[in-house]
Amino acid sequence: MTADAPSRPVRALVLGGGGLAGIAWEVGVLVGLAEGGVDLSLADRVVGTSAGSVVGTLLTTGVDLTAVHEEHLSGESGTTGTPANLDMDALGAELAAAMDGARDAGEMRARLGAWALAADTPPEADRLEVIDARLPVKEWPGTDLRISAVDAETGHLAVFTRETRVRLVDAVAASCAVPGVWPPMTAGRRRYIDGGVASVVHVARADDDGFDIVGPADRLVVVAPLDPPAGGPFRSVTQEIEARQETHPGREAVAILADETAVAAFGTNVLDPATMPASAKAGREQGRARAAEVARYWA
Repeated sequence: MTADAPSRPVRALVLGGGGLAGIAWEVGVLVGLAEGGVDLSLADRVVGTSAGSVVGTLLTTGVDLTAVHEEHLSGESGTTGTPANLDMDALGAELAAAMDGARDAGEMRARLGAWALAADTPPEADRLEVIDARLPVKEWPGTDLRISAVDAETGHLAVFTRETRVRLVDAVAASCAVPGVWPPMTAGRRRYIDGGVASVVHVARADDDGFDIVGPADRLVVVAPLDPPAGGPFRSVTQEIEARQETHPGREAVAILADETAVAAFGTNVLDPATMPASAKAGREQGRARAAEVARYWA
């Protein structure tokens, strides 16, 4: 905080990846929490990955999430653009090939990036038009919004903020560029793939110093539709939170993960717009159910 600012807890929100189903579910969770008296738009920092970058942008730029939620329930949102076919088997095979013999995670991500750059995907301009249509407000918010993506050539993690001087729509498009499905997207002078290639949540990014706020978050809420299994190539949400507690002892976090109803709503293709109504409903119900618990922690 600035030197003359009153001392108060720093609150952060982390929103994870999960495709169109994840967008609908996360908005539903935020609406359900708000109905229970929890306003997560008051967060000092918001970290968004892939689907979370869309939701984080909507939240921090003041878009009416209740109206967005109603669109998701009606099936009137997320239906524009080229239909996506998420072939998890093909993506898993490419991930396994990228991991085979890779010296580190960066090299693995660079291999995935190379595959994404060579893949037959829709033109960047078409994809950018779809992302632009999802963001009613195009300018970076005053809130410390952090959007993750992965450099398609180097495999390095990038975290876009208003200080990086990259257009907000370009940052979100980069964070949502699922390899093999959508083209790597240009932000600044580089091309990027989905931030979820490095982590579905990027919990650690909630504790980096930023703008006028110094130090790790005192209150952290993680909302994540997808949770990698422990022992896989990526850390689970719980593992990321536990790693954070080792680095910052005594700083707890509350995680809202998709329950069985939500997972069933997501189906086998989270990029299918048809998943959005049921996912939105499941998210709202979870938000309502967790509101009292989160309110005690967030206040």
